[in-house]
Amino acid sequence: MTEATLRDTILRIGEDARASAVAVAVYDFEHHTTWSINPARWFHAASTIKVPVLLGVYDAIEQHRFDPISRVHVRNRFISVVDGRPYRVPRSSDANAEVQAAIGRMLTVHELAEHMIVTSSNLATNLLLDLVGIEAARASLARLHVSGIDLRRGVEDESAWEAGINNRVTAAGLCETLRLVEEGKAISADASKAMLDILHQQRFRSGIPAGLPEDARVAHKTGEISTVAHDAGIVYLDGRDAYVVVILTEWAPDVNARQETIARISRAVYEYMTGNRN
Repeated sequence: MTEATLRDTILRIGEDARASAVAVAVYDFEHHTTWSINPARWFHAASTIKVPVLLGVYDAIEQHRFDPISRVHVRNRFISVVDGRPYRVPRSSDANAEVQAAIGRMLTVHELAEHMIVTSSNLATNLLLDLVGIEAARASLARLHVSGIDLRRGVEDESAWEAGINNRVTAAGLCETLRLVEEGKAISADASKAMLDILHQQRFRSGIPAGLPEDARVAHKTGEISTVAHDAGIVYLDGRDAYVVVILTEWAPDVNARQETIARISRAVYEYMTGNRN
């Protein structure tokens, strides 16, 4: 499969599924090459923003602000970045009931980080973001020279949403972040390994992994709300070096087949990576 064929295939998959927009970014560690469609287009981040939050957490650990075993009081009260009003993460909009059930108790930073990534806990995300600080997390990205990620607020901050302040990502930005993690250059080698260990535990596997052979391993993070569906990860296959693939998609709220579309795009990228590119 050629690059032109891959591009045509992905655009056709998106068109057939009635996706409003598709962006894909790939980095191949075997050939040290990149490939992309719409890499700089901004999308609402949904839960993929939890990857840069994770980066901020491990940067703070590296700076000895706290440790992975530091204990955090679990509460459900946060302050809007817009008007200072308090807000909460509704149970109905949180994919993880375990953190909600721990309100009033203590969880470690590591436990919260796992909940944030593995089962996409919004409550864990906001607790960690409060602990690290939004500006500190943004500074972590800046020190790594990562662009194309705009971390602005916590999850479920309705006042910010109404004011048009949202977390945004590009395929290129997430691809660069994951490339640094795989290379051991995201904060430090130890921090990169710790983040990879968490990303490998991801439980939502109907996107990128669904388009791969059963023996493929993927360290990744998904994200979905009413108008977007994303998956961003590092794919490990027997017999070749890993590759990063980021798939961002935008949709009308009433259009389905989102995960199937991501899986089909993942399959097309896999066939390109493992086939004859001439």
